[in-house]
Amino acid sequence: MTEPEHEPGRAATDHVPAPAGATRALAALCITEVTSWGVLYYAFPVLLVALTRSTGWSTAQAIGAFSTGALVAAAASVPVGRLIDTRGPRVVMTSGSVLGVLAVVAIAAAPGLGWFYLAWALAGLAQAATLYPPAFAALTGWYPPAGRIRALTTLTLAAGLASTVFAPLTAALLGALSWRQTYLVLAGVLALVTIPLHGCCLTPRWPGRRRRDPAVRAEDLAHSASVLRSRPFLVLVAVMTLTGFGSYAATINLVPLLTGRGYSTGFAAWALGLVGVGQVLGRTGYGALARRSSTRVRTAVIPAAAAVCVAALGLLPGPAAALIALAVLAGAARGAHTLLQASAVADRWGTRAFGRVNGVFSAPITAAIALAPAGGTLVADRVGGYPTGFAVLAALTALASLAALATDPPRAPT
Repeated sequence: MTEPEHEPGRAATDHVPAPAGATRALAALCITEVTSWGVLYYAFPVLLVALTRSTGWSTAQAIGAFSTGALVAAAASVPVGRLIDTRGPRVVMTSGSVLGVLAVVAIAAAPGLGWFYLAWALAGLAQAATLYPPAFAALTGWYPPAGRIRALTTLTLAAGLASTVFAPLTAALLGALSWRQTYLVLAGVLALVTIPLHGCCLTPRWPGRRRRDPAVRAEDLAHSASVLRSRPFLVLVAVMTLTGFGSYAATINLVPLLTGRGYSTGFAAWALGLVGVGQVLGRTGYGALARRSSTRVRTAVIPAAAAVCVAALGLLPGPAAALIALAVLAGAARGAHTLLQASAVADRWGTRAFGRVNGVFSAPITAAIALAPAGGTLVADRVGGYPTGFAVLAALTALASLAALATDPPRAPT
């Protein structure tokens, strides 16, 4: 089993430079992630009311199609990861962009609910090939350990602007166009921005090209099989999945929690919006945390912080300032979780067969986050309200924090 990259045995790799063109590729990914997230994800909630009013479909039916896309993306992350290992991110992400454009056009043209679901399933395939997991795999393959966290932080900070850019842009388009016409314009934006940038800028030498050799491929398969069957990997998947579900389900359901306590919808919306500010703070501070802590410690600390914030939000009726502060802190834990997810596999098992291993790793996390909004509501309904529901979500996240202590693989013999 490969020795973890943060161990002394890998110190020599810290000074290996990234390949030529890596900085340009990072800049391109920052732009394409904003665009891909904006069109394939954040435009939908803005268009939802107009869409249901025009088609007569219920909100639940429309959201079901959107969730279907997210679940397809989770399932597709495994084969996408394998393709990135051997073909590299340029081919995969450029193809994903083309597929995304076709999917958005299909969404806009869907004549009935069945076609709408099929179009979102196609969009899910595009999401798997263009959103965070393939971008994380690309940067992990190109950047050495010393520069990897900085590159991943830069990417996630930029991508965090997707809703800031595309929610108002979508709303402005909807003011002059129908929801179908708006999606067609957004498909054009997706095509003009992401296809050329993925095709022309994701050109640094890809270390996985040598893996097309049958002998190397066999070694990679043996390595990935060993990792995927190992107890630390399975525990790590459970830790990240529970943390993702608990923290996302809680923050997404802040509005009904706070309005149920008598706060105004406007106040609740501000609290939810400030979760985004917290995410930026969490991502900005993750590099310092990574420099000052071991992989296992930060894998335990981040879920623990999320659990405390979620529990406090569920228990404290006020004052308003304290709830705002907790919302920001919960967002910071959520933002740090994104970078923890991006680096958790490479920190423990290195970058060999990373796309394959990270694809399996990301699939249940993506599914859990996709189900988190509805899942949080369901938990609250089953236990008698949002305050108790938040306590349950906090307990799940606290359990993940404890389990994180068992996520380090044994050291390879020297």
